[in-house]
Amino acid sequence: MIRPHVREAGTGPTVVCLHSNASHAGQWRGLMDMLADAFRVMAVDSYGSGKTPDWSSATQITLEDEVQLIEPLLEGGVHLVGHSYGAAIAFKAALMHPALVRSLAVYEPTLFSLVDRDTSPPNGTEGIKSAVRSAADCLDRGDAEGAARAFIDFWMGPGSFDAMPAERRPAIVESCRNVRRWAHALMTEPATLDDLRPLRIPVLYMVGARSPESSRCVADRLVPALPNVRRVDLSKLGHMAPVTHPAPVNEQIAAFLRSL
Repeated sequence: MIRPHVREAGTGPTVVCLHSNASHAGQWRGLMDMLADAFRVMAVDSYGSGKTPDWSSATQITLEDEVQLIEPLLEGGVHLVGHSYGAAIAFKAALMHPALVRSLAVYEPTLFSLVDRDTSPPNGTEGIKSAVRSAADCLDRGDAEGAARAFIDFWMGPGSFDAMPAERRPAIVESCRNVRRWAHALMTEPATLDDLRPLRIPVLYMVGARSPESSRCVADRLVPALPNVRRVDLSKLGHMAPVTHPAPVNEQIAAFLRSL
């Protein structure tokens, strides 16, 4: 059984932080510093990220598989923080273990299957599906850097991958070899809006005003279905704000957790 690598700080109620694709637990460093005076904060490296071993397949995984990786950390009850794919895992964990998840603070969960089940195409998910196809085509041609460019530029804007410091690119390129795996988990997740409607725990749902339609359209369906949710729209920020502009996102998360 694979155990995830975890960064830990502070004491108090437990907060488990789940990062986005093509990232690692280090993206939550600032939040850990902000919360360590009142919370035990655990930031997890997901499969194949940071120091956690990789999953066995580059093309298939489920969100249930992802939750099983973090199940040992849920003991005793936790607050979950998640960004993008990590936020999707957080929602799945709340469905699988409702007695153990006390609240959710999420930034744009990428639960695209909810949109596809709710609305026939065109429904807003076309952008991410096109980016995945482009990345997969690059991988089939042996162009792993092209796959990373297609994926990163979709979420962060054209030219974003090439503008990154050269030393950061190899890890992202290697991570994006799993783009088909991530898409499989998010596009085939069986949970429905009706499954999520009974989720009565407090939810902070953050959305970037400059994010692609593919993540914003999830919020437009999911937020109205949640009975105890507060949506916060952050102007001038995009989908990767927890990485590129962590301060305003972390301030929202910290205020939410301290208010519970």
